[in-house]
Amino acid sequence: MGLSRVRAVFFDLDNTLIDTAGASRKGMLEVIKLLQSKYHYKEEAEIICDKVQVKLSKECFHPSSTCITDLRTSHWEEAIQETKGGTANRKLAEECYFLWKSTRLQHMTLAEDVKAMLTELRKEVRLLLLTNGDRQTQREKIEACACQSYFDAVVVGGEQKEEKPAPSIFYYSCDLLGVQPGDCVMVGDTLETDIQGGINAGLKATVWINKNGIVPLKSYPVPHYIISSVLELPALLQSIDCKVNMSA
Repeated sequence: MGLSRVRAVFFDLDNTLIDTAGASRKGMLEVIKLLQSKYHYKEEAEIICDKVQVKLSKECFHPSSTCITDLRTSHWEEAIQETKGGTANRKLAEECYFLWKSTRLQHMTLAEDVKAMLTELRKEVRLLLLTNGDRQTQREKIEACACQSYFDAVVVGGEQKEEKPAPSIFYYSCDLLGVQPGDCVMVGDTLETDIQGGINAGLKATVWINKNGIVPLKSYPVPHYIISSVLELPALLQSIDCKVNMSA
């Protein structure tokens, strides 16, 4: 790490600043209720939602060949058909998808303490939101949690040539803020994208948010720092800057 102070912080969005996983679970619960009450499904309702969750985790999205709405409606259509048999039911799949999506977005909020932290940090350093994912999906989340005003810039992977962990998206982010990679810290919950990307781009430091105390595989990238909540970041940044002052 260089001997300059931190000038910019790049934040991941999903499961770093907002609880995307929790919001998604709440969406699934609403779909289970719908399937059980309106369509009289029993245990099949949970099986369908579990199948969709697996499909989402393995999702490969290519915007040139399909739109995210069609792809995700198809996840539901396939899960319903795999569980119930019979002919495909696109109409029910659409009902499930839009209920899941709207519930999920309703629960994507920036907590008050996170807003306060971002506001205070921005008095000292420049802040950039750096999120992977499809343009439509990520922009809807950004709008739902009303986070744009807390940042100097927002970069969505689906709008760029390459996503994290490619160095190019980090260099682009640096250029937007007028800083060098060695001035920046990347904060995120995913070792393979946030941390590996920060290392690839030669950032000053990477900070892994490990909420659940996971022990990663040895093959995974090693972050410079680990915290259990994004709210621990201001104290960590102070300690990084203290090291700079002592070295100087």
